Amino acid sequence: MDFTIYLKFFLGLLAIINPVGLLPVFVGLTSSQNDAERNQTSNVANLAVVIILLVTLVAGEMILQLFSISIPAFRIAGGVLIAIIALSMLQGKLGEVKSNQEENREFAARESVAVVPLALPLMAGPGAISSVIVYSAQYPGWLDKLGMGLAVIAFGIVSWTLFRSAPILFKMLGKTGINVITRIMGLIMLAISIEILAAGVKGLFPGLAGG
Repeated sequence: MDFTIYLKFFLGLLAIINPVGLLPVFVGLTSSQNDAERNQTSNVANLAVVIILLVTLVAGEMILQLFSISIPAFRIAGGVLIAIIALSMLQGKLGEVKSNQEENREFAARESVAVVPLALPLMAGPGAISSVIVYSAQYPGWLDKLGMGLAVIAFGIVSWTLFRSAPILFKMLGKTGINVITRIMGLIMLAISIEILAAGVKGLFPGLAGG
């Protein structure tokens, strides 16, 4: 077992997913939640990321081939999804508060941001998934897969630790600051979605890249 492979894989996940850079996005997406709900969102999001990446590590390439899905098509789907969420953030719809508590719980259940868009596609997005698939294909042995699986779990722990520091940002920014951050992050997410869409379109139609 070459541990430098797993270290590179772990550092690659940190660079691609960039949980530090996603902290302001997490703050914006959870602006209407209290501390307990925010912690729950962090728990669910990071657990979902670990599960998605582990499944991708073991069977990602096979799943994409089974449904005849290419990485560029996956990028386009992810870009569209991020764009929809970004527009909601820009319009302030993610922070709307219902007066009725029961309605609010049902709304939160429907509109939970932990899995979509936080875990997928913002964290376990096309970049992370394609990177995992490439590593998995390059090092197909079960010992290698075990080492990379442990690297994924280590990443999940690091990301979870970072997200738990979000309340400090909330205290520093205040309600007005959070509203501003939500709009700014919505705009940035919209730009990210356009970049992902453009990469996907270029992947599907290589001739456009040279044009």
